[in-house]
Amino acid sequence: MTHINEIDTLIEARWVIPVDAQQSVLDNHAVAVHQGNIADILPSHTAHTKFNPKNTINLNNHALIPGLVNAHTHAAMILMRGLADDLPLMTWLNKYIWPTENRHVNESFVLDGTRLACAEMLRSGITCFNDMYFFPEAIAQGALDIGMRAAIGMIAIDFPTPYASDADDYLTKGVALRDKLHPNPLLSFCFAPHAPYTVSNQTLTHILTYAEQLEVPIHIHLHETTDEINIGMESHGMRPIERMQQLGLLGPGLIAVHMVHLNDNEIQLMRQHGCHVVHCPSSNLKLANGFSPIPLLLDNGVNIALGTDGAASNNRLDIFEEMRLAALLAKATSGCADTLPAYQALEMATINGACALGIDSVTGSLERGKAADITAIDFSDLHLSPCYDPVSHLVYAAGREQVSHVWVNGKILLEDKQLTTLDDAELRRRALYWESCIKSSA
Repeated sequence: MTHINEIDTLIEARWVIPVDAQQSVLDNHAVAVHQGNIADILPSHTAHTKFNPKNTINLNNHALIPGLVNAHTHAAMILMRGLADDLPLMTWLNKYIWPTENRHVNESFVLDGTRLACAEMLRSGITCFNDMYFFPEAIAQGALDIGMRAAIGMIAIDFPTPYASDADDYLTKGVALRDKLHPNPLLSFCFAPHAPYTVSNQTLTHILTYAEQLEVPIHIHLHETTDEINIGMESHGMRPIERMQQLGLLGPGLIAVHMVHLNDNEIQLMRQHGCHVVHCPSSNLKLANGFSPIPLLLDNGVNIALGTDGAASNNRLDIFEEMRLAALLAKATSGCADTLPAYQALEMATINGACALGIDSVTGSLERGKAADITAIDFSDLHLSPCYDPVSHLVYAAGREQVSHVWVNGKILLEDKQLTTLDDAELRRRALYWESCIKSSA
């Protein structure tokens, strides 16, 4: 006699795409969820003989995929979306973003911005985001209140802001926050030095020591612009990656964001040291920073994840958009149509981000024992018919508009396209409040 197991939820779907080593696409399968974890993935017709679910969800024209991982963002900067568009990075930062931040950014700003960003990310199928911004305690609070997974950046920069007075103050506050909140099943942590041109050798050395002691990654903007490289040559007599190497920061704990301007030797260094790259194609295009050599990095086995960057420089928090752009740009820059096929782009949006953050044992793929971080995409729209390959559709045809359900740690946060832990009207009210504040001080 077959034993019937009690579980919390059984999700039945037309396809389950677990993002595994076999690049599987499972037809008419179900995901069994119990106590926040995936208990099993099995054919739908056998699921009810094995499990007695408290709740059954039938998604008969949907694909289930791992929750998307936004491996680089500045969530609260959504409150500055559209504030200063069509400008080069350094002009954008120095004349608009940093002055606005100095006038307005506080704990309340960051909490409100994080909540607004989480609403957009959940509606885009994102279950985990890696953040770098001021007042990280407010970022953590926002994520936990909503029930979203987050990697909290312990930011460091060598000038004062409303958050901290100097580099030591940033690091002291960041480590104290990590000590307070660790461990938490929804949170992980990274050190987040802003960029080589805003962080000194001394600060980077201190960060490396802390990172090794606490066993957390280091998340940094690197080789984003030619200006950054020129500043490095003028200030240190070397390109930023060479400086990172001399300081000992290159290694499997380094999450290097953007990585647009690379020579062959630098690509080899990334491979040799096992560094991770976060590719932000929309932000790179919008700021006219150039084309990251993704095909060459892939050829060298470098782990590449996807990020949106902040909504102030993208202007969307949409990993579907980043998947499609990443795949198309890789084909165009390599001259080979088979570069970065669809399943590999989906890996960049899921398991590769989890690997970079060091949480791939928890999330990033649909596997028995992992957290039930799951996104459902509705294939009912006419523009997704017919469907010969659901993974192709996910990357090249579908968009965040088709995201219907999202679970994080087994808890449903988006149900039939409606947020379950956030109030749209309140989010809009707070966004308008900050818009008024920023406009009145311009």
